[in-house]
Amino acid sequence: MNTPRHKRKQATSAASSNPKLPNSDISSSENPASAIIDVSAVEVPELTEQEQSDRLHLERKVERAFFEAGKALAELRDRRLYRSTHSTFEEYCKDRFGYNRSRSYQLIDAAVVVDNLHKCPQIVDILPTAEGQVRPLTKLETQQQQEVWQAAVEKAGGKVPTGRIVKDVVQQIIERTKVPNTYQIGEVCQILVKDNPELRGKSGCWAIVTQVNDFSCTVRTWDSELTVAVQHLKSYDYLPAECQQVQQICDRISRVYSSELEESVQRFLESLGKLKRAYLTQLEEKVLRVLESEYDSEIT
Repeated sequence: MNTPRHKRKQATSAASSNPKLPNSDISSSENPASAIIDVSAVEVPELTEQEQSDRLHLERKVERAFFEAGKALAELRDRRLYRSTHSTFEEYCKDRFGYNRSRSYQLIDAAVVVDNLHKCPQIVDILPTAEGQVRPLTKLETQQQQEVWQAAVEKAGGKVPTGRIVKDVVQQIIERTKVPNTYQIGEVCQILVKDNPELRGKSGCWAIVTQVNDFSCTVRTWDSELTVAVQHLKSYDYLPAECQQVQQICDRISRVYSSELEESVQRFLESLGKLKRAYLTQLEEKVLRVLESEYDSEIT
């Protein structure tokens, strides 16, 4: 029995079966791969004056997003608007925005810098668009911030400079203005915060020099040890005996201080850490002795 042959189907395209399709832009005699297709141009209307204004307004909002965030965070912190749900500003930022302490204060400090730059008429048209561009400026004096930003804009060819350009200009100024270190170990100084956010909360505190570096000192305060540039220190010019007295007071405060103490007691100990004299009054001495006796009774 002969098996019937299968008929092979021949595929044909619509173009070959209908060589003259209506509205066809491709000739049947052309190779489809090299065919030319006519595409009609679409006219893009120009922005109206109102649209141009809206675009500029929205662009400015995007550019100022970090600035607005910093301003808002500062107000939330200063007015303690977090107090109904959180005991500290840091906990609130972590839960509400996912910001750790460092990020929250980076935005706050950046907003302070931008506010300062706004006051300089020469640079009002070219302002930072990202927090990283102003981060190197937060450690500078107010006038220096404006000068550095102007120099960075010039270095960037009249455009908004990158954070790297700003950092390079800041480093040049630091190298040019470094002050030699004449402090000695054991010397008692006052901390001058100026515009350094890393010294936040230490304004006016006395500090005992424990290590002398080229352009900074490692100092001990009543509750911590930190490294401070010499421009942020001012010597009290105490006599050696007075420096020794301050060291003894520092040891006593550090021994009894704890974050678990009542807030009023904490504030008292913190006030001792900002004394502008090398001794305690009779009342201060009496209160400190009471706290020391309480501490001794707790550990025995």
